[in-house]
Amino acid sequence: MTIHLYFSLIPEALIASMLSPEEFGQYYSTGHQFKSKGQAIFFEVDPTFRHEFFNIDEGFKRCTPHPDGTPKNSVYISVYRVLEHIPVSALGKLYLSTAYGHTLALSQADALPAKDKGLHMYQDLTPINSLVVSAQDPQAYYSSITSQPAKFIRFPGLCFVELGLGSLATDPANGAVGDLPYSFMHHLREALLEVDPTGKQSKLVHRVHSLEFPYRMVKSGFYMGNGPDLAFYPMPSHEVLRRDHNSWWRSANM
Repeated sequence: MTIHLYFSLIPEALIASMLSPEEFGQYYSTGHQFKSKGQAIFFEVDPTFRHEFFNIDEGFKRCTPHPDGTPKNSVYISVYRVLEHIPVSALGKLYLSTAYGHTLALSQADALPAKDKGLHMYQDLTPINSLVVSAQDPQAYYSSITSQPAKFIRFPGLCFVELGLGSLATDPANGAVGDLPYSFMHHLREALLEVDPTGKQSKLVHRVHSLEFPYRMVKSGFYMGNGPDLAFYPMPSHEVLRRDHNSWWRSANM
């Protein structure tokens, strides 16, 4: 049986498994017998990748079938400082699993998206879980936390997702809420009003924020950075998801 190597973001972990990405997504989000429920987000990692920080060969050695021949679901190789030791070049597709076990694969884009006008909202996924509003585009936001931090604290890398703000991106004071599902609208408006492209670039909304967010609110996509390298995994439009991934889309909105 083929052994896969997965980098989970929620929670941060490096895992060996005999399950395919779709099978692993179902297992990781709902449990082996569908006894749990929660979103799962993970990358497939090049199985030939090695780093002295991880004992990957030992993990693969322990990833053997059960006595009855069924595949091994998971062998945890590391649950500590995983992101900073995996280069972007070792990452394959990004997988989004719904709370009901349906999994969608996203491929890395050749370039970062074009800059757009308005404010942004970023959900940090790993190694921190902060929710931040910012006047900075994704690349500038990433640099402000890693290579060019405005404050003393910096991170070696970061995985984050941009979430939609609707009309609040250009009119935080009076923009219509529309179908925004956020339960902290008053606080969100206050935070957005503090952001100034010529002054305060970013504002913390929640220091530790829940990692359960509606996939339909993903604006541009997911960003994975390590050191100077920043990869972009674009999220398909709602129209494409309805047309080409209808089962996943319905599961994501249940």
